[in-house]
Amino acid sequence: QVQLVESGGGLVQAGGSLRLSCAASGRTLSSFGMGWFRQAPGKERERVAQITWSGAVTYYADSVKGRFTISRDNAKNILYLQMNSLKPEDTAVYYCAAHPSNDDIYDYWGQGTQVTVSS
Repeated sequence: QVQLVESGGGLVQAGGSLRLSCAASGRTLSSFGMGWFRQAPGKERERVAQITWSGAVTYYADSVKGRFTISRDNAKNILYLQMNSLKPEDTAVYYCAAHPSNDDIYDYWGQGTQVTVSS
């Protein structure tokens, strides 16, 4: 089992920055691919970014390319999402998730952290 806990969300003005963290416990993250997802009120959950167990970034949503950066520190068992140039449309609950490195099914999810961007 893997337990994931997100932190770093909050209220920020448009144009500002936040860094989300996802701390894992239970098992080392080095055997898992990881991703960040978000869900805004009334909308479906959206995949934001994805990274392999070794740190190769495999996906950014078009809406965040050039503004968000996903990274990981396997020694600390932490996943990050650096969010710059935030826009009101980035407002959502952000979730981190993990999948075994040999498949693409996200089995483990955090509880989410709220990000609110004011205009």
